[in-house]
Amino acid sequence: MSIMKMSDIQKSFGSNHVLKGISFSVDKGEVVSIIGPSGSGKSTLLRCATFLETIDSGIISYDDKDVTKNVNGKCVYAKNLNDFRHIFGLVFQNFNLFPHYSVLKNMMDAPVSIMKRDKREVREECMMLLEKMGLADKADAYPCELSGGQQQRVSIVRALAMNPEILFFDEPTSALDPELTGEVLKVIKQLAKEKMTMVIVTHEMAFARAVSDKVIFMSGGVIVEQGAPEEVFGNTRSERMKQFLQNYNRD
Repeated sequence: MSIMKMSDIQKSFGSNHVLKGISFSVDKGEVVSIIGPSGSGKSTLLRCATFLETIDSGIISYDDKDVTKNVNGKCVYAKNLNDFRHIFGLVFQNFNLFPHYSVLKNMMDAPVSIMKRDKREVREECMMLLEKMGLADKADAYPCELSGGQQQRVSIVRALAMNPEILFFDEPTSALDPELTGEVLKVIKQLAKEKMTMVIVTHEMAFARAVSDKVIFMSGGVIVEQGAPEEVFGNTRSERMKQFLQNYNRD
């Protein structure tokens, strides 16, 4: 069953046509990595999937319910957008933690204030998640007291605290040095083992190859190739993909 589906998504910023008819779906328990050169539209695609940007046309669906429809050539969003927002979590590249909240308060804030859940129950769940991530001793710390890797792990835990059906990651390691990158990728690999549904925009090719069920290669606002990692990386038919991998390996 598809948790999320995007069909013929178009998005422009002024005269810059960023997404040119993107279509793909994500099934329950699937890990999808989106790769490609800078400026290919990967992050914009994620922002459209999570309603941070509005699309110009196309259909976004969650759990087989349409979020958008096209009426007289215009894209119209469902009135009950909040009903869809609880389905997904989003982890940004620059952590986006509240600096004036402790780690625990960062995690508890949304489940308690938005989902109106019982505070004691949420606290218990959050502490269990922190324990699992090796961060239980940081519950009362503030973001400025944590390393970049710890901050990113906290932002992953914060997203998990909302019990999402699908997690989106927008280049979760791009702000981290190589040592801290490994720390965060280990957490994502563990989530993949636990069959968490994830869509990951990443520059980490070895990671994408190892952890993904499906890899999508974007360039110039279109999907050039998509398929199993061994097909996309090991048996690509696309000259653009070959060129991208050559340049990447040269770096």
